Amino acid sequence: MTIAHSFYRPLSAHALLQRTVRDPQERGRLVLESLARIQEVDAEVRAMTAVAQRDTALASASAAAGPLAGLPVAVKDIFDTSDFVTSYGSPIYEGHQPKSDAAIVTLLKRNGAVVVGKTVTSEFAYMAPTVTRNPCAPGRTAGGSSSGSAAAVAAGIAPFAIGSQTGGSTIRPASYCGVAGFKPSFGMLPTVGMKCFSWSFDTVGLFAAGVRDAAFLAQVLSGRSLAVQGNGQPPVFGVPETYPWTEPSANASGVLDTAIRATERAGGRVRPVRFGSWMAELIAAHDTIQSYEAWQALGFEFDRYRAQLSPMLFAFLARASNVDAATYASACAAMSAARSRLAELFEGVTMLLTPSAPDEAPEGLASTGDPAFNRNWTLLGCPCANVPGLTGARGAPIGVQVIGRPWDDARCLEAAAFVEQAIMAKATPGERAAL
Repeated sequence: MTIAHSFYRPLSAHALLQRTVRDPQERGRLVLESLARIQEVDAEVRAMTAVAQRDTALASASAAAGPLAGLPVAVKDIFDTSDFVTSYGSPIYEGHQPKSDAAIVTLLKRNGAVVVGKTVTSEFAYMAPTVTRNPCAPGRTAGGSSSGSAAAVAAGIAPFAIGSQTGGSTIRPASYCGVAGFKPSFGMLPTVGMKCFSWSFDTVGLFAAGVRDAAFLAQVLSGRSLAVQGNGQPPVFGVPETYPWTEPSANASGVLDTAIRATERAGGRVRPVRFGSWMAELIAAHDTIQSYEAWQALGFEFDRYRAQLSPMLFAFLARASNVDAATYASACAAMSAARSRLAELFEGVTMLLTPSAPDEAPEGLASTGDPAFNRNWTLLGCPCANVPGLTGARGAPIGVQVIGRPWDDARCLEAAAFVEQAIMAKATPGERAAL
């Protein structure tokens, strides 16, 4: 079954760079195309909270210099921007205008990107549903909390978007919207100027049409050699036999099996792996650490403006207030111990391969979906990439997730690109009908 392509039109950054690098005048044209696309689709998709003025965007494009060569980028409204209102998804900050840019926004501008607008976020990047529609299936959620960023790339508003992940807020929306999402190793990209929810987990996330584009953006912003070269040995993937959290649906399992078959036909190898009992213990540890830190990070908002919090976030913070320092310290110790045992999961394999989410995006907008397949990897600080290209039985995307050791981001992206290429090049005719 095929995707309903009502608004789905992701843009290849590499193809656009061929335009802007060779002809600087194309930078202005490309920005105008981005603004026109917002006008065309955003009344329905509802990915954007603020849009650049035409003259300001053209001036930025004209002055752009650097490897991003004037490419439009959309930024999640959890990051401060001096040029746009930044409300963090909350009525508490309606009309708030920061005096400075978040560090990641400064990096974008220094490297020649043009910020064309801000994207919808769940309230303070928690899990309250947003207004954003899924460009692949407008009747479904685009996920959370980076719903607007994933949707902006899927709808062709910009070739790149910036999001964040504290639980599953990059990988899950990317899976639902049929685009690449990359959550780098914890601490690789700066979170200065990002509204904090949990300082132990908050991570900048990247969205692009495909893995190679996401890797290129990660390289530019991090200064590390992360661009996909495609000349290494075929990876060996570990696929878990069972999961200590939500089991994947038959739909997601079928998509993973298709990705495995394509990977093996392309020369990759797949081996079963088994999670130890300590992986199950991390589910509660993530909740404890996130709760304790969010109660402090959002203390001002809770104490002064609790009536303006959503019922979901208010209830979460009220529960979080009961987590004491000793319980938090115990959870942090469990996290530290788990990170020291992480090598066990990668014995004999290059990367892990799992579904990115338990199923296709849920119908309706009442839920942003389940981040169960992402939380542990966020806690462990692992790089993770959503590989797009496959759809479920009901016609919406489901991605597969490539997971690496902390600070093995380059190999994670190489492996993800290998799977992506294998899916597109090696799928059988019957499987390709489901793409």
